[in-house]
Amino acid sequence: MSRIVILTGAGISAESGIRTFRASDGLWEDHRIEEVATPEGFLRDSALVHQFYNARRAAARAAQPNAAHLALAELEADPHHTVLIVTQNVDDLHERAGSQNVIHMHGSLVGALCHDCGHRWPAPEVMTQADLCPACARAATRPDIVWFGEMPYQMDQIVRALEAADLFVSIGTSGNVYPAAGFVRDAAMAGVQTLELNLEPSAGTDMFDTAHHGPATQVVPAWVRAQLAQRR
Repeated sequence: MSRIVILTGAGISAESGIRTFRASDGLWEDHRIEEVATPEGFLRDSALVHQFYNARRAAARAAQPNAAHLALAELEADPHHTVLIVTQNVDDLHERAGSQNVIHMHGSLVGALCHDCGHRWPAPEVMTQADLCPACARAATRPDIVWFGEMPYQMDQIVRALEAADLFVSIGTSGNVYPAAGFVRDAAMAGVQTLELNLEPSAGTDMFDTAHHGPATQVVPAWVRAQLAQRR
């Protein structure tokens, strides 16, 4: 059985209509990162932060999984492969495509988090600064998203999976956002084969054993077909 750890980034969801992280001018959907993606921004203007993520949640729910998401779910369902998807994306397109073994290292739009006590629960479609935490009853509800300055989720589990893998695949990532950008180095140091599937060469392309470039809806299904064919 082949053990595969797959890192996915914004590039795999872009063809589903979900905008990538930020433009070259440093703005994220017309907002400064410090305003909508930091704990300080939330404490300063929680109404703006909720407005921003409500719009993102609506956009994610309106999007549909594309051929790349569906191909990865097909690979996971194959009995000859053990697949862990570690995604930087906060949408739920992997799950809606059928993938079950998914770690959202940057959190998820479908979750709510209490900024005070840390309690988590399913997010409603629209969140406001007046929402009360079900556990502590404080008006400190925020999206369950990892913001700048916060630690990504389940890092210990991710590192263990990388060290035990036969293959590490990076799909649709820029190679600029750490700690995810360092996963290829961690895998290589553990003797794991590495592969990049990306629209264009990432900042870390030279660190991968192999790279294939093109739209995710083309290169990912092609790679999955090749993987499945090897086992039949």
